Amino acid sequence: MAHEDVYDLFQQGKAHLQRGDNAQATVPLEKAKRREPDKASIREALGVAYLRMRRYQEAAAEFEHILAAAPANDYAHYCLGRCLDRMGQRRIAMGHYKMALWLRPGVKIGRASCRERV
Repeated sequence: MAHEDVYDLFQQGKAHLQRGDNAQATVPLEKAKRREPDKASIREALGVAYLRMRRYQEAAAEFEHILAAAPANDYAHYCLGRCLDRMGQRRIAMGHYKMALWLRPGVKIGRASCRERV
């Protein structure tokens, strides 16, 4: 499959996310992920869609994958913290929130951050 096809799938997924169609966003994003499993932008968008749908374990897996390759990704730390927080793992979540703030000082972290991204 050509690179443009993966990019088109990613753009379709982002467009669905921007409209709030989170379930619909997962379809092209999951296809794109199968074709380029290590592409952080695809996994981030998919993680956001899962997070918005309250599919916290699946979302956490996406952000953990991103952090395995890029441990200094502040946004992935923040969103992983959100997932863990929602799954009742507050203490571990706090570590990710703190890391996100440490990596990007001065950024306001609020409830809407993961929802508004992508």
